Amino acid sequence: MSLLGTGALGRVVRSGVGRRRVQTVVIAVATMMAVASAVVAGSLMVAAAAPFDHAFGEQRGAHITAQFDPDKASGTQVAKTGKLAGVTASAGPYPSTAFRPVDRSGFRMPTLTLAGRPGPDGDVDRVDLKSGRWPRKPGEIVLDASFEGPAIGIGAPLKAAHAKNAPTLSVVGFAVSASRTTDAWTTPAQVGALAEEGGPVTRQMLYRFDSASTKGQILADRKKLAASVGPGALLGTQSWLDTKRAADQGAAATVPFVMAFGVLGIVMSVIIVSSVISGAVGTSLRRIGILKAIGFTPREVVRAYVAQALIPAGAGIALGVVLGNLLAVPLLADTAEVYGTVSLSVAWWVDVTVPAAALVIVGLAALIPALRAGRLRTVEAIAVGRSPRTGRGQWAHRVMGLLPLPRPVTYGLATPFTHPVRTLAMLLAVAFGTVAATFAVGLTSSLTEIGTSQNTESRAAVTVTTTKPNTLAPPPPPPAGESAASPSPTGDSATHTPQPRAADPAKVRAAITAQTGTGSYYGKDRTEVAVAGVSGAVQASLYEGESRSGGYEMISGHWITGKGQVVVPTRFLERTSAEVGDTVRVTYEKETANLRIVGESFDTSGSKLEIHMAMANFASAEPASFLVEVKPGVSADAYAQKIAAAVQPLGGDATTNASSGQEGVILIMSAMAVLLTAMLICVAGLGVLNSVVLDTRERVHDLGVCKGIGMSPRQTMNLVLASVAAIGVAGGLIGVPTGYALHGLVMPLMGHAVGTSMPPPVIDVYEPAELLLLGLGGVVIAVLGALIPAAWAARARTATALRTE
Repeated sequence: MSLLGTGALGRVVRSGVGRRRVQTVVIAVATMMAVASAVVAGSLMVAAAAPFDHAFGEQRGAHITAQFDPDKASGTQVAKTGKLAGVTASAGPYPSTAFRPVDRSGFRMPTLTLAGRPGPDGDVDRVDLKSGRWPRKPGEIVLDASFEGPAIGIGAPLKAAHAKNAPTLSVVGFAVSASRTTDAWTTPAQVGALAEEGGPVTRQMLYRFDSASTKGQILADRKKLAASVGPGALLGTQSWLDTKRAADQGAAATVPFVMAFGVLGIVMSVIIVSSVISGAVGTSLRRIGILKAIGFTPREVVRAYVAQALIPAGAGIALGVVLGNLLAVPLLADTAEVYGTVSLSVAWWVDVTVPAAALVIVGLAALIPALRAGRLRTVEAIAVGRSPRTGRGQWAHRVMGLLPLPRPVTYGLATPFTHPVRTLAMLLAVAFGTVAATFAVGLTSSLTEIGTSQNTESRAAVTVTTTKPNTLAPPPPPPAGESAASPSPTGDSATHTPQPRAADPAKVRAAITAQTGTGSYYGKDRTEVAVAGVSGAVQASLYEGESRSGGYEMISGHWITGKGQVVVPTRFLERTSAEVGDTVRVTYEKETANLRIVGESFDTSGSKLEIHMAMANFASAEPASFLVEVKPGVSADAYAQKIAAAVQPLGGDATTNASSGQEGVILIMSAMAVLLTAMLICVAGLGVLNSVVLDTRERVHDLGVCKGIGMSPRQTMNLVLASVAAIGVAGGLIGVPTGYALHGLVMPLMGHAVGTSMPPPVIDVYEPAELLLLGLGGVVIAVLGALIPAAWAARARTATALRTE
């Protein structure tokens, strides 16, 4: 037998849904919002977990990738580390170096980590060869599959360096390493040949441990490796946990806040559905009695009222699934297809599980008040009808009457005590709406603060460069029909491209110093370096002069103050298992420096690492730009024009810095937070509307009496609005602290998802006046929800109200 039943029971259900249009809309909207949030959260969690775990298990990925100094640890000593307690498998040692190749168009590629391996297989990190073959002789190289494209394919030549006499390597294949142990592979002999060109060589070892699932276990494993060799022999390590986070973080950052909204929506749905069905039972006692009198069984009455909740809930769930899929698309699209097999659509089982769970939750929420209807005695239900229990709340009327307020207001303030359960449901709806508003305001403020903190160069008024902007683009590919690999007149195998004329940094610096209106400035160059223990190129910012004004927010330690120091993001510390105070080896061009980590910076740039150090660490480094702060009262535009006139003849240029906008992912997250908050507030307002409608219909006769003795329509409206005002105040007092605490819980989780902690400026975003206004928001939600029934009560004719019972 179906839930709706057949014949008379089906007509009763359809009649109840049609008559209670407000309750129907409330249930539908509440379930739609909850399901939409749950679908988004579930799809993001799936996208943030499955692909990497599958590939890592198939390839027996390395838990730790370690780099050793060959001058301090022999090959035999390094190989013995694979026999340490806790090591379940190892591979290596492999010779490794860093180089920056040049493609056939003359464009310099990023700095790559190159490992010499005899083959793709091994006990650890079984590399998946996607195309081509493995190198068999010197001069051949396999690149990571992410480099494959129109410009680089099988057979493409790469020069090992920008120098004319640098050896040429031929690409023979593309491969994928789930644990990201390196960017390219070649024969061990080829690594030695490149080392003779000036690149430092390290020994790479790959390990799998029996315990490596947490950061603490990785640190313990790293200490074992360091203790097994001489001091300073272990140059650096890379953790698989950070590699996993880098692969997953495209969607992971959004999961905590979407889950928070989803939980709020589910709880509100349970509260509102229970309140709606409870109110429907309370206002339909006479109807229930009549149904039982004409032969309906208690079980059929229960089914009828549960069905009256499930029908609008089913419509809301269907809309929620559609909305959730639409909201998930931009967030999933931000997740890179790391392994080429990741689908950007919501998993089918999420679209099945979430609606099924929502139906169960709604059914259980409706079942309790429906059981009350089933237990009612027929005679009692017909006799009592829908009138409220006499005497309930009389003490509240006496107490409120003592207040120096108009009688309609005190009457309204005492009204909530007539129905304590209904009042509690309304209070919780307002409180959760205020929680959502408070959390959303803090979330969007924190996201704005994150966006501002990451655009450090925009803080300066003027940027002076040593090259003109139109010469900063990479050289174009060779013209159609011309062989990219054909020898140039100079004998270079790469196509010759003219190099831009750069201004002498010393002359640009002198022009800035001589210019009136210059307040302070510092030099900066962004380049790529190699860091021992980290595969791939690492973005580096080199600073000249006092650069704290252009520095990142610090989580721990301090900003660079001189030579021999480096500031790194949280992900760098996790990837290398290093700590503030440790020393790392950094290679810039052909210069190498051992630098001490003095600070942990707040950096949300995804998987790309950016370290910060003084330019004085490398003799050949020169600033590519100068960030200038003008004196008070000096126009930045006028200053930029004057300094541009001075440096353009030298080959440089100057521009003012406009305030940068938010990044796309931050805009998407902010927009989603606003949308979900608006939905929650709408649900809260509808919950208030439903409760006030029920209360107003129950007391319509009392309102008629009040009108009969002289109460004006305005006083009637004030009475109804006063009945929810105190609830709004209480809801604000509960909701604001809860939303504040929720923000303090979710923001660190979002930071952890992308591999960083959150500094105080990102967390402490609430102002006292802002919290006060948010508290008043509870009153606004309650009053707005009660406006329609209040207006209806004010317009009701006295005679009509008196005839209604």
